[in-house]
Amino acid sequence: MSKRKTVLADDEQTTVVAEREARPPVEAIRAAAFAQFAERGYPVVTVRDIMKACGLTQGALYNHFKSKDELLHDIIASTQGELERLCQQAVAGAGGDPRAELAAFVRVYVMRHCRLRIEALVANREIGWLDAARVADIRRSRRAIRDIVVTILRHGVERGVFDPPRVEGKHDLKAIAMALLDQCTHVSMWYGPGGDLTEEQMAKLYTDMALRVVGATPQA
Repeated sequence: MSKRKTVLADDEQTTVVAEREARPPVEAIRAAAFAQFAERGYPVVTVRDIMKACGLTQGALYNHFKSKDELLHDIIASTQGELERLCQQAVAGAGGDPRAELAAFVRVYVMRHCRLRIEALVANREIGWLDAARVADIRRSRRAIRDIVVTILRHGVERGVFDPPRVEGKHDLKAIAMALLDQCTHVSMWYGPGGDLTEEQMAKLYTDMALRVVGATPQA
């Protein structure tokens, strides 16, 4: 499996170092692992590299994780689980209108991928190094997030406020949900601090695009 090296911007590297110094050991290990895996790729990074990056002894890792594999699963699964929770929370607080629910979902999802660019890169690029059981655990959460979008789309179609594209006269809501998620996920591949748009502006842009894709009618 080929892996692509990702070079972190100087300000991102500085942020990683500053946050590392302020965190408890387990959080410092997680932050260092994210940074090392993003910069060099999971296969070539050693436990020694991670622990050197966070200023701890090599043996300190084993106080929290049994192996480098377990560490990779932990950092991806914890980030994925938090994303799932935030998406559920955003939709639950949107007031029941499918248009507001989709807007709230996309806003949280895009903001998260803009702010946690390194974490998103690692989660999407390095998951293939995990064993089947650990991959299945993460994919369960990803399916749960997809199903949130499918439910929003179904309610919107049923209430006549969404008219998404059709395939041979039928709506394939799962395919549309996956297309929207793919679009929102990949903002982490190119967005970075100091660009033309702020995180809030990016979230608004992606929200507007998502509502247009599903043919949303204007809210009263």
